[in-house]
Amino acid sequence: MLNELDALENKIAQVVALCHDLRAENDGLREKLAVAEATRQGLVERMRTASERLEQLAQQLPEAEA
Repeated sequence: MLNELDALENKIAQVVALCHDLRAENDGLREKLAVAEATRQGLVERMRTASERLEQLAQQLPEAEA
């Protein structure tokens, strides 16, 4: 009976340790995701600005003669 309880205690300790590790990994992944999302948003903004500038430059080009 004591051996069974010891084995159960060890398994519970392993589960607790695994949950702790997974929570820490999850937190790290959330941070990386937040950084990636901020980077993506910055790139979207840069693309929008570049697109607007290209549109402005295209409007300044003279019309081609047929």
